[in-house]
Amino acid sequence: MQRGFIFFKQFIALTIIFSLSNGIFAQTKKGSTSQTTAKVKITESAQKCSGAWTGSVTYSRYQKMTDIKTTPRVSGRGEDKRDFEMIYDYKASVAVLEAPEKNGSSIGKAKITHDFSSTEKTTAVEKNSCDRGKTWQDMRGEFLSKAITVGEESADANVNVGVNSDGTYTVSVGVPQIKGKTSGSQSSTFSGQCTPKEGKTLNMPPADATIDGNSLTSDGKDRIEPSDPNKISGEYSKTWQNVTEKITWNLEKCGAPLRITDLRFEDMKFPKWNDWQEINEQNGTVDGNLVRIKAKILNLSGETKNAEVYLKETYKGDKWDGAKPDVPLKDQTFSFRIDPNEEKEVEMLWNSQGYAWFDDGRPRLVQRIKAELWENYKKIDDLTKNLKVVPKPIVFVGGIWTNPQDFEYYQNLLTTTHSYGWKTYRMIDVSNQGTIAGDGVKVSSKTNKTVYDNADNLEKYVDMVRSNGNAWHVDMLAHSTGGLVARLYIHKQMPILDDGYPVVKHLMMMGTPNLGVPCADSMANNDAFKNNMQTAKEIMPDEMAIFNKFVNQKKGAKFSALVGDTIPILCASPQWNDGFVSVESAKFGADDFAITKSMHPNMINTKTFNDFVKPHVVTGPRGTYPLPIVSEK
Repeated sequence: MQRGFIFFKQFIALTIIFSLSNGIFAQTKKGSTSQTTAKVKITESAQKCSGAWTGSVTYSRYQKMTDIKTTPRVSGRGEDKRDFEMIYDYKASVAVLEAPEKNGSSIGKAKITHDFSSTEKTTAVEKNSCDRGKTWQDMRGEFLSKAITVGEESADANVNVGVNSDGTYTVSVGVPQIKGKTSGSQSSTFSGQCTPKEGKTLNMPPADATIDGNSLTSDGKDRIEPSDPNKISGEYSKTWQNVTEKITWNLEKCGAPLRITDLRFEDMKFPKWNDWQEINEQNGTVDGNLVRIKAKILNLSGETKNAEVYLKETYKGDKWDGAKPDVPLKDQTFSFRIDPNEEKEVEMLWNSQGYAWFDDGRPRLVQRIKAELWENYKKIDDLTKNLKVVPKPIVFVGGIWTNPQDFEYYQNLLTTTHSYGWKTYRMIDVSNQGTIAGDGVKVSSKTNKTVYDNADNLEKYVDMVRSNGNAWHVDMLAHSTGGLVARLYIHKQMPILDDGYPVVKHLMMMGTPNLGVPCADSMANNDAFKNNMQTAKEIMPDEMAIFNKFVNQKKGAKFSALVGDTIPILCASPQWNDGFVSVESAKFGADDFAITKSMHPNMINTKTFNDFVKPHVVTGPRGTYPLPIVSEK
């Protein structure tokens, strides 16, 4: 198990070579250059303006590789699990300026950031006996190897604008090599050995590294607008294998000397508040996350300027709402003073709550955000970028009557309703198993846990969901006794975040026995309870009265209930119920409720999603609930 240390130097060397080879490979492509003179070539056949192209160009290259493999050990008594992840993240923000010669040419000034990481974790587990087979225990070893190459530098860049006679044009950018630092580490831990073995940690101090440049040329399909031939903006991306490259541009001839050179978005990396990270365009952010919007302004003039920046939601280019006027994201104006040749950044904290949807319930697949730059009451520049916002994940909490197969198609419902970015996570049989799992396998009643134990498990699971999707807020759907677990989690463990909102925005309960079940004790011989006597005891009315006395905090989360009134008799008494839970019990404590004719075990279906779940989670940015909640008649 110590062999990993022997190859540590080789592993670090390979990861560095892999990182640098990406840049080398990119340099062989069309438009590649290693020069740093950075002059812009203008090939327009008939210039209507003798000025230079100025503005901004951005380039990004993102690559992610993962590999998870489990291999049985030769002894047949264990396995080795390898978990590998490599991330290559390269960005260049280029300010395109008029050349000092004032001859119609331009120069590019780039800020380049590079972040490469490679992590490999190997876990080896094998059954071992230290007393000649009388007893057996797990012998475990864990090995972790990391390699990191980072770099940040400002340098000259090459930008090329080529305009054809038919009005089509290409934009290419080439950025040079920069210097960086490479570091690495390897550690090991051991447990269960007959003779205790001490783990080791090796660290490679930062060493100088060269990070090769990159380049990309647009596909030439963009066309100059005849009504505004001196301004071009657009984007081009290409994905091959697991690599995505992208170039965006916002350029203008004879433009104002005060320009917006960059617009970018950041959100916080769960679980550390204020740990800001740039939002990956492919993944976007999650509805309800705080987003930090940053606009960078450059003063190309020789005098001090006073100006304002407005950040707006724009519908231009939208299929349905293209004619709608722009709307400020917040009632906030950024006024600033900027000196000659100074670059200044303004930022705004924006809550993305509701921006996964339009106010009429349609899915909003992309949010278009525009920065406008004004001087002397006149707009002199603007820059628009797209931000993907996906709905909050839905956490399912199953109960004693929950069939795991009922949830199988829910991910398809979310995908077709919005996009694949809308995720569902299911936790089945929290009352049966005493732990939160997804396989639905029932175990002995000896492991049956209380609702309090399961609430602790739910807390851990919710944090896992939030970490996986970097979602600071979730919605929750609970069936049967799972609703009691969800209520207790919200009351006892769920925090209210620094943005003033609870972790769970909405709890939707389906057939939850909030006032208990009068005949729970008489159901002991029923298959639902024969291995779950703890659950049967907890949902007796007297026990639930105590539960409701102490578990009553919602902390700002909205509670809704789906109530079944299918059968008129429950436990030999006349009261409408769903075959298990009475109407009054199911709707207790809910802010609103809907009626269903489905029996208790069958509440999880497509109709329930459309009539009950969807109206509660589809919320537009204005805070409205545009879809009517439907009750069956």
